[in-house]
Amino acid sequence: MIISMSIENWMSFRHRSTFSMVASKERQHGERLAQLKKYQMRVLPISAVYGGNASGKTNLFKALSFAKTLVVKGTQPEGIIPVEPFRLDPACAKEPSRFSFELLIDDTIYEFSFSVTRTTVEEEKLVQIFSTSEKVLYHRKDGKPNFHPSFDNEEFLKFAFQGTRDNQLFLTNSVNQKVEEFKPIYEWFRSTLDLVAPDSRFEPFEQFLQEDHPQYPVMNDTLAQLDTGITHLGGEEIPFENLNFPDSLKTKLQEEVPEGMTVRIVAEPVGDRFVITRKGGELIAKKLVVHHKGIEKDKDIKFEMRNESDGTQRVIDLVPAFLELMRPTSSKVYVIDEIDRSLHTLLTRKLLERYLSSCSQDTRSQLLFTTHDALLMDQKILRRDEMWITERDNQGNSSLLSLSEYKDIRFDKDIRKSYLQGRLGGIPRIILSDPMVCREETTVHAGEKH
Repeated sequence: MIISMSIENWMSFRHRSTFSMVASKERQHGERLAQLKKYQMRVLPISAVYGGNASGKTNLFKALSFAKTLVVKGTQPEGIIPVEPFRLDPACAKEPSRFSFELLIDDTIYEFSFSVTRTTVEEEKLVQIFSTSEKVLYHRKDGKPNFHPSFDNEEFLKFAFQGTRDNQLFLTNSVNQKVEEFKPIYEWFRSTLDLVAPDSRFEPFEQFLQEDHPQYPVMNDTLAQLDTGITHLGGEEIPFENLNFPDSLKTKLQEEVPEGMTVRIVAEPVGDRFVITRKGGELIAKKLVVHHKGIEKDKDIKFEMRNESDGTQRVIDLVPAFLELMRPTSSKVYVIDEIDRSLHTLLTRKLLERYLSSCSQDTRSQLLFTTHDALLMDQKILRRDEMWITERDNQGNSSLLSLSEYKDIRFDKDIRKSYLQGRLGGIPRIILSDPMVCREETTVHAGEKH
């Protein structure tokens, strides 16, 4: 679970901004909060981020994406760290960008932080947090790792650190060097954190196409209940070598898809969708198709995915994430940018309500999403501390603010109205003139000129 995260000098976030999933003292919807008794803490299962266009919502999503890529894939020996500092102040280009994450992994909280420029990891720190104290596992600074003296294999850790390049995280290199002590944090970024962009084209995908998969009937039932008209999904197997993919994509799949993993590919410009799974060392490809109930009794009609609406395709993309989130033993953290893209607001609401109804004090999954859908800004669904606003000031700097910080918002207040009226910030400052007035003025001036 994400406990909190902070970013500084990243894209539109010039100053340090902190996003927290720690629950406030309010009681509303308290039954669904994760209870961390060891830390005497309650953690939110969900969070919605609102804000006007270019306010910073997607930049928050990109910060997580950047961190995941830097941890999991790392950098090339002579490569540039693809960090994006605040560009509106030239001085920020010379300063490092800073990232900090507090994460619950199994039953322990860790704080992992790093500061990077385009060429160098200037600082990196991993801290294990206990209920009343903390332990700095390592603190990379001034070219030294500064390991905690309790490590029995400190000499080996120092040897592993010597092979860490200036443009590389030690966390990443330590896993490459078979260091087990720090692997859980690496695995959290690699396997627990899942990012879903509005136009994702190459991402992990649960294998729901096999009839013997335990979630296969649930997936189909959910699609039917969401009024998609789909009776069930299907997959037509195609030899991998026959796929009309660019050679570069085929090579990427061969290199990056491990045994047992399934990824989804959207083939542009046609829009056909494929799922690729590695079984027994071989890549197996299936073309995703859907079946609708025909007019004739007991006869289904097959449709290509490209024939489905954007909304239906988006539902098929999102339902697997929600099914995984609702699994009682799941620890997945899904971050979805623009969750409402191509979806009717009632459909989005139903997906959120279904997930939240499955949450309890033992839940360890989380859903974070950005949205413009003001109808979801409803305290019957979300607590005040589960709703955040991104705001961009006149200097182009983004900031984050939880609605729980507004002291005058009662639990029974219609906050949607206050938000749309601009009382809470996070809405676009539109300065366009009335086009009818402009046309009238143009006509008057033209007449005078003649």
